[in-house]
Amino acid sequence: MTNESTRVERPQSPALDQILGERFDLLDDGFVRVVDYMGSDASIVQAARVSYGAGTKTVSQDRGLIRYLMRHRHTTPLEMCEIKLHLRVPMDCWRQWIRHRTANVNEYSTRYSVAIDAAQTTAPEQWRAQAANNKQGSEGTLPSEQGRALTESERALHELARRTYDQRLAAGVAREQARKDLPLSTYTEAYWKIDLHNLFHFLSLRMDVHAQEEIRRYAEVIGRKIVARWVPLAWEAFEDYRLGGRFLSRLDREILSCIGRGDAAAAVAKAEEFGWLSQGEKGLKANRERAEFEAKLDELGLAVPWTAESKGNG
Repeated sequence: MTNESTRVERPQSPALDQILGERFDLLDDGFVRVVDYMGSDASIVQAARVSYGAGTKTVSQDRGLIRYLMRHRHTTPLEMCEIKLHLRVPMDCWRQWIRHRTANVNEYSTRYSVAIDAAQTTAPEQWRAQAANNKQGSEGTLPSEQGRALTESERALHELARRTYDQRLAAGVAREQARKDLPLSTYTEAYWKIDLHNLFHFLSLRMDVHAQEEIRRYAEVIGRKIVARWVPLAWEAFEDYRLGGRFLSRLDREILSCIGRGDAAAAVAKAEEFGWLSQGEKGLKANRERAEFEAKLDELGLAVPWTAESKGNG
């Protein structure tokens, strides 16, 4: 051991430094911008190799190590990187955002300050219809004529809510009570600090095609315009193994094994064993796990073995 001090250089990401403080506008009045960050791809590598010294030093070897960590879900080294973002986001979108409890958050308070005078609006062609087979999702859009009427009633509601709020404040009502009838479309702001491991989890859920459109647009900007610049090697691995990857359950693998052997009958037998092929009055009963597996087969260009066409070809 030695008492000599060693100067430590702060890891930097020059590409991210170029956009520090830059505002990325979203929706009609939202934004996200980077306030500060700690760490880089090099920090992930350093943490992973701490048990045996500096180890390899080339970019290709660093890339290989980061990809190995991502493939095998060794996520602790990713926690060495943190980023702090400043957000402006509609409150209904923020409700979903704040469910990710692995961040440090400080939100704009309407108990101490007057509520932000901005609300998310919806253009006539942007009113989404409720999905028939997904209780929490949307599918398609409403006719434009109907959309125009909805947009006009939205505008009137926003104006009434804001006018009522302002009247309460002018009458001396406490801010904490005056705010109670503001719509969820009202924008809020927050500082949001999170480590890279938990940020990747947030992005894997919120960049998914099934995520609500509004929060997905924020996630796309955070991922592709910010994280991709900050930690390009980790982002590449995340895209390859998380965003672009597909999880296979034990059941999936057993059926795929049968398909790979060309044994469609065995694949169908497995599906029946797993309870995927229960029959109802109108044919196969809905089964979400089966439907998700069929989507995986479609992505792989493989036929579904229990369809009438597949059985006939078998």
